[in-house]
Amino acid sequence: MAVAVRVIPCLDVDAGRVVKGINFEGLRDAGDPVELAHRYDNAGADELTFLDVTASSGNRETTFEVVRRTAEEVFIPLTVGGGVRGVAEVDKLLRFGADKASINTAAVARPDVIDEITRHFGSQVLVLSVDARRIRPGSEPTPSGFEVTTHGGRQGTGIDAIAWAREAADRGVGEILLNSIDADGTKDGFDLELIRLVRAAVNIPIIASGGAGEPAHFPPAVEAGADAVLAASVFHFGPDDMISQVKTAIREAGFEVR
Repeated sequence: MAVAVRVIPCLDVDAGRVVKGINFEGLRDAGDPVELAHRYDNAGADELTFLDVTASSGNRETTFEVVRRTAEEVFIPLTVGGGVRGVAEVDKLLRFGADKASINTAAVARPDVIDEITRHFGSQVLVLSVDARRIRPGSEPTPSGFEVTTHGGRQGTGIDAIAWAREAADRGVGEILLNSIDADGTKDGFDLELIRLVRAAVNIPIIASGGAGEPAHFPPAVEAGADAVLAASVFHFGPDDMISQVKTAIREAGFEVR
């Protein structure tokens, strides 16, 4: 039996405020993270994801405090990412109330950190965030045509995104948060080709992210292989019942939702 699809609002947090941009640039204020988290919990969100989009040393304690305040207010699972470098950061996030930690740049730099974290806490605690984009003209091609980026999508790596997802799954990550840098904030729909390629490569849950602009965009992502759908702008700036609209659209497309 298929597992019910999860609908997950994403809160990009910068210095204690939620922000949102296009293609990870041009960030604008979207509100207080704790207030938004409480709103989404009441609106029927299945989980929440917080991403510290700058993860500068000066902002880390602010982010931990936001996590603590949010965990006290809401009772759905909370994933936190941005600046996670190893076991110590994951341990602190869990102690402040997070249920899962998301890692990206540190894992690309040193893949063994995936093994260390999952060995210490279990696979269910670790989400690999894959910020993938299509290869730019003039860049070295990859087998899939997609490469991994780091530093909030600002830096290319030349690493094939599909191969990296497969390696991380083999190393034990519990889920993959698949972010399309090309689609991020455009509201034109998810990158279905990217989702299909990763779905064919891994057996662990995929959270599709990037590009949602209306409820009709979500069912195709599920059909392409996503186990959960994540979005920011469409929830932050849309009507209060947007989560309900998204779940209805997925259900009417023939998929089970929570």
